[in-house]
Amino acid sequence: MTKRLVITGYKPFELGIFSEDHEGIPIIKRAIRDRLIEKIDEGLEWVIVSGQLGVEAWACDVVRELQETYPSLHYAVLLPFRGQEERWNEANQMKFEEMVALADYSVFISDKPYEAPWQFQAADDFMLRNSDGMLIVYDEENEGSPKFRKRKAERYAANHPYEVELITAHDLQWIAEELQMEKWEDVPFDSFDEPPST
Repeated sequence: MTKRLVITGYKPFELGIFSEDHEGIPIIKRAIRDRLIEKIDEGLEWVIVSGQLGVEAWACDVVRELQETYPSLHYAVLLPFRGQEERWNEANQMKFEEMVALADYSVFISDKPYEAPWQFQAADDFMLRNSDGMLIVYDEENEGSPKFRKRKAERYAANHPYEVELITAHDLQWIAEELQMEKWEDVPFDSFDEPPST
């Protein structure tokens, strides 16, 4: 049973997303939401992220929406080191601060500013040891930063009871089509013009 689930995936720029009103974000959020509801029904209690923008921040948005219906669901932000957002632009810093401020739990794995890659590795190890599975928005055809965490999780899963699941480009395409169909279902039939008479 997955009680504590790490969610990770691409950063926004890896997906060509540079604005919060990008049409791809609701598709990714819906994919995460659908998987989380399945997991909640199986006993999920905590979602864990490392404070990255993109998939992780959107997952936190989804958790906050779901908490209205599922108050036993929580999310934790386990930050690798202090000040990871300092070089980000103001809008990204605000998104980061919101994610951390609204978290049910947050902590710095290393209480120092960035020193070396070991801080990311230590944070990843800590997340693996303190979770039951990982959900990654990742497609093998479009390599990016999530591939390192995916490999590490798969190595960990080889020796521990640990689930590694993906949301792939195929999954997102299917959801995009589903959302498009739902949009058409909301259009009243009488709003269409009469077909031309022959």
